[in-house]
Amino acid sequence: MNAGERRAVFTLASLFSLRMIGLFMIMPVFALYGRELAGATPVLIGLAIGVYGLAQALLQIPLGLLADRMDRKRLILIGLVLFAAGGVIAAVSDHIYGVILGRAVQGAGAISGVVMALLADLTREEQRTKAMAAIGASIGVSFGLAFVLGPWVAGLFGLHGLFWSTVLLGLAGMAVCMWLVPRPLNHVAHTPASYGQQLRESLAHGELLRLNAGIFTLHAVMTACFTVLPVLLLQNGGLPAAHHGWVYLPVLFGSFIAIVPAIIMAERKRKMRQVFLLAIAVLAAGLALLSGFHGGLWSLVTGLLVFFVGFNLLEALLPSLVSKLCPPGGKGTAMGIYSSSQFLGAFVGGVMGGFLQAYYGVTVLFAVLALLVVLWWMLAVWMAEPLALASVMLRFGAMTPLKLDELAASLRGVAGVTEVVVLPADAVAYLRVDPAVFDPVSLSGLPVTVAT
Repeated sequence: MNAGERRAVFTLASLFSLRMIGLFMIMPVFALYGRELAGATPVLIGLAIGVYGLAQALLQIPLGLLADRMDRKRLILIGLVLFAAGGVIAAVSDHIYGVILGRAVQGAGAISGVVMALLADLTREEQRTKAMAAIGASIGVSFGLAFVLGPWVAGLFGLHGLFWSTVLLGLAGMAVCMWLVPRPLNHVAHTPASYGQQLRESLAHGELLRLNAGIFTLHAVMTACFTVLPVLLLQNGGLPAAHHGWVYLPVLFGSFIAIVPAIIMAERKRKMRQVFLLAIAVLAAGLALLSGFHGGLWSLVTGLLVFFVGFNLLEALLPSLVSKLCPPGGKGTAMGIYSSSQFLGAFVGGVMGGFLQAYYGVTVLFAVLALLVVLWWMLAVWMAEPLALASVMLRFGAMTPLKLDELAASLRGVAGVTEVVVLPADAVAYLRVDPAVFDPVSLSGLPVTVAT
């Protein structure tokens, strides 16, 4: 990467992290502190935890479309203003409904897709995978920091102070966006026609639907767990709320260490399917442990450790699988649908967790979640082993429809090419190729150039 690209990646990753820390800091403590609010019930507490996901799921794709028509930095600023405004609403509210409204407004600033689009504007095609990986790593770090900082901040300043801290994070994000994030000279957008084509392909792709169901389940289960886990750590584990971070810190760190060999095996040994199924099984085992053994601190810590090994491994594998299996040239669209499924799962999980806890108890809650994960495993077991393929983008000049058909046929005949998508409106073609077989020299006789 050049200096400009490094600056873009660092500043956008920082912006992403500030917002994600603010969203996730609430999760490990709200089940405890939310009970102090007027009108609070387990179901409404679960709704307050997960409602941001509904707002994000509904607005993720519309804001992504707006990003092709508006200045992207301005749209990110609007999203951060909403995030800070939602924090203010929640911070000044003494009733559970006010907090629910504030969390919904925070989620309405669904800027993930816009940030990714701006990142694409500011990086070259050949550097984009590294840039996206850096953003993904920043999200993982943010998640861990939020689970450690949330109990500490809430212990010092209470629930209102916790929400005021999210306002400060939103303001810091605005400062980063206004003064540090570079402004692109231009941006390239797909036309509505090509976007619609990619959307249809992604929605009709059986393997992607399976993965979208998986990320929905994963985040539904995680959010549902945290409608009750803070209460269990306090009541059954005897651990004061302000010290819960000392449980999450070693559990998350230990789980990150544990998954490294599995990720290496999945990618380098081409055992992605086997490791993926194992991760789902580990997640189910963690939930089963929490269902049967949640009477003391060490049983809770053991169940949490097993749960987070499965959870973090799946969080690492699922985006990689989506990128490997999505149609050529449709990665952005596929990731948008994937993100919407993730956020919708968080919303459903919050409501479901509160309902099951209120009417059936903790044991049934974890047992139902374990059953959902087992059903996911039964769906995932039919997944084909993803091939180790790469994507190549080609550009071409103006062509008649007949010439485009001839070009597509010629590209399909090139050795190592497994899939071809031609987008006439954008004058680009995307190839899915086997790197061991494909040689770019074989394209020399065709009226195309490899995009760099």
